[in-house]
Amino acid sequence: MNKSNRDLLVLFKQELMTPQAIEQEIGWLHELLFNVERLDNFVSAHELIDLNKYKILNDSFEIKRIIRSKKEKPFVFLNNVN
Repeated sequence: MNKSNRDLLVLFKQELMTPQAIEQEIGWLHELLFNVERLDNFVSAHELIDLNKYKILNDSFEIKRIIRSKKEKPFVFLNNVN
């Protein structure tokens, strides 16, 4: 697993945690975020609403294509379906 370079603010409820326990918690958090942020999982949880064409796109290939393109179109929204 590639630990990406990100800034995290982690607040623990327990006052006394060993550094190993903190590293383990942060490792679990990185693993969770790595799996959630994958493009396939992201696309399966979203749909595109295109108000220019009055369409809702659910096709994962089309959503990936639009997300990968660097051009932003007005009135095209990404909606979470969860």
